[in-house]
Amino acid sequence: MPQFKNVAVVKRANVYFDGKCISHTVILDDGSKKTIGVILPGTYTFNTNAPELMEIIEGRCVIKVAGDKHPSEIIAGQGFNVPGNSSFDIEVSEELHYVCHFD
Repeated sequence: MPQFKNVAVVKRANVYFDGKCISHTVILDDGSKKTIGVILPGTYTFNTNAPELMEIIEGRCVIKVAGDKHPSEIIAGQGFNVPGNSSFDIEVSEELHYVCHFD
């Protein structure tokens, strides 16, 4: 689905890594939360509190979730899961657009 309907948007952006990753939180009618954002080229480590599904909208990246033996390439149209209280390394070589779905 190319858009979310009937959402509330948190006005203040989530800014990470000196502005190289920026997202906004949206809250759906059912109370579930998602973040929609952009990651600029670079290598980063993100920590998670809750389980999440990262859906890649545009671009490509190489990720390695904590505990995985090997990194995986993820392209637009694909996603990856990260458990709660965990982390993942992500290498981005071109502008990456994503939606993060929280369980």
